Amino acid sequence: MRTVLIVVFDGFQLLDLAGPADVFSSAALLGARPGYRVEIVAAASGAVRTSAGVQVLAGALGGWAGPVDTLLVAGGLTALDTSNDDALIAGIREIAGRAERVGSICSGAFLLARAGLLDGRRATTHWAGGELLASEFPAVLTDPDRIYVRDGSVWTSAGVTAGIDLALAMVSADHGSELAREVARWLVVYLHRPGGQSQFSAPVAAAPPQRNSLRTLQVWLEENLAEDLSLAALAARSGMSTRHFSRVFAAEIGTTPARYVERVRVGAARRLLETTDQPMDRVASTVGLGSPDTLYRIFHRHLGIPPGEYRARFTN
Repeated sequence: MRTVLIVVFDGFQLLDLAGPADVFSSAALLGARPGYRVEIVAAASGAVRTSAGVQVLAGALGGWAGPVDTLLVAGGLTALDTSNDDALIAGIREIAGRAERVGSICSGAFLLARAGLLDGRRATTHWAGGELLASEFPAVLTDPDRIYVRDGSVWTSAGVTAGIDLALAMVSADHGSELAREVARWLVVYLHRPGGQSQFSAPVAAAPPQRNSLRTLQVWLEENLAEDLSLAALAARSGMSTRHFSRVFAAEIGTTPARYVERVRVGAARRLLETTDQPMDRVASTVGLGSPDTLYRIFHRHLGIPPGEYRARFTN
């Protein structure tokens, strides 16, 4: 049996445990040889309360003396506070030193990072925590849009249900894609989820600029996406030369005018796809992208998924 040790803590996300555990147990039921044995551990043995109020029984991480094939660390809203638990971090570091592979679900990546296990490695976490992970742990090569990342023997995943994607990938690595596909069919989930986390996250809001003229321009721009939003047109509307406008805009908003306009147009297209049944040519013209082909190209570049598939996923 392959032992999968899942580390939990008070306030962890229940699905971070239940999702991967069901993948591994289903793989065993469907013929994985060797199979999997899932064990739950925490800083101390006893009942551990999830963020949903459900309690699970865990053994003591420090008392685990048996073999470990896979060490997984769950996430949750309390993960940042938990990452300051020196004893727990030391226990994770010690078990990781003798595990075949190590992984995290969601904000569990912060605990791995605190243990020094992600230094110099590519990693991901929940989309809401990507910037914080990158700033708190600059030695980690954070990729905030990935559903999961494998870097050698270290695996990290995005938030919550992405733990299922991670566990399926591990099953595939252990026993081949056919068994992983059968497990996915059994659990009624994707074997390989298309796209990245951007399709699930809220659009990133830019910091409000200090200049009143730029704040006014932002409001006008949101309400007039089908207008000429070229650099020259926006500069003229702001009463600046194109060169000066580009410099001021980038300094105050943090991106170029062209990228900002494109991001706003994609955000508007998302809202239309989520809330209306307008045809693609109407959506494209409404947000100023001209044609369905342009909408497809830009939407796919930003979100990693075609607009039609996005609409089906978020409206069905």
